[in-house]
Amino acid sequence: MKFVIIGAGSAGVRAAETLRDTAPDASITLISGEPGEPYSRMAIPYILNGAIDEAGARQRQSHQHLAQLGIQYINIPATQVHAGLQGGQLDLADGTRLDYDRLLVATGSSPSMPPLAGTDLPGVVTCWTLEDARQIVTKLVPGARIVMLGAGFVAGVCMKSLVTSGVKLSVVAGRSGQILRSMMTPVGSRMLQRWLEGRGVDVITTGQTLRIEPGPRLVMDTRVIDADLIIVATGVQSNVSFLQGTGAEIRSGVVIDAHMRTSVPHIYAAGDVAQGRDFSTGEWVVHALQPTATEHGRCAALNMAGKDVAYRGSLSMNVLDTLGLISHTFGLWQGLPNGDNTEVVDEANFLYTRLCFDGDLLIGAITIGHSQHVGAIRGLIQSRRHLGDWKARLMQNPQLVMDAFVELGQG
Repeated sequence: MKFVIIGAGSAGVRAAETLRDTAPDASITLISGEPGEPYSRMAIPYILNGAIDEAGARQRQSHQHLAQLGIQYINIPATQVHAGLQGGQLDLADGTRLDYDRLLVATGSSPSMPPLAGTDLPGVVTCWTLEDARQIVTKLVPGARIVMLGAGFVAGVCMKSLVTSGVKLSVVAGRSGQILRSMMTPVGSRMLQRWLEGRGVDVITTGQTLRIEPGPRLVMDTRVIDADLIIVATGVQSNVSFLQGTGAEIRSGVVIDAHMRTSVPHIYAAGDVAQGRDFSTGEWVVHALQPTATEHGRCAALNMAGKDVAYRGSLSMNVLDTLGLISHTFGLWQGLPNGDNTEVVDEANFLYTRLCFDGDLLIGAITIGHSQHVGAIRGLIQSRRHLGDWKARLMQNPQLVMDAFVELGQG
């Protein structure tokens, strides 16, 4: 059996390891579109602040890890899949063609560039790859003027490393007027914005970005910002171009079923590129989360090897360290149209808790500054434990969530 995996992120590496455990005699090929050994994108902020070097970002510390497992590792981008009824072939950028019996697409995503002139100018980068990190590090000197275009999760992950280096950081949120809009209510966003501004970050929530000029210089309809570096962090898009013509169903990502199979025979997908089951809603969504990618990779590999393993769905969960202020979002944190929600806000101490219910089930939550509640909230959501009388008590005081978790766990 010939297994080929495109993508050497968390999903691809875990899939390769799981396949070797499950199919010890199979041929396994892992393909990366970047040079070097498999690394974790989540380690890039730690490279920026000097906490680790590039070697510290490797997914597996041994240089011989894949070779010792008998996994062929290739650093050449995939260009085209030729799907067949019994398997297929994969073209690589150097003209190589590989046969496969089972193919896993674990290619993740790439930065989505805004429709602005000047994004290709010198001094304009994304914050996504090791090569990006190398370019950014050269500019991180005290007093340097850094502009972050975008204020979503990717931008939020990088902010701490930038500010701690002593740069002057401006963050442009765009037309929404709200930072971290995809993972936070307006109440939470305003709290995080105040926290950033209190630490010297210029958060710009009004005005439209028009273009980027040489310098680089960000031109808005309300101001012009001269910079030493502009970092574009306006979102990502799934890497799926090599699947054109295969018949694979692609929406936000490659659509998969509960066994990680795509609509094309013998092709599976996992990680940020896969549009899979959401634990909370049962709908098919893209969850760009490292724990989800790892579990996707394991589940896909088991099914590729002939096991019958259904994936129960991934819980939407984000953890963000905003210059020392920790926030978490879980599940359906927006709440349901007719569901009950409760919030406690302590603006002075930057504390916020929001719980969302469907009947007496906890289905979503947000916390800022309350990291001690994280395990209990996640446990209650994922266990789908009926709260009973505890719901009314939590509506009155969300800070009792740990007490509810402990008591209900013993019932």
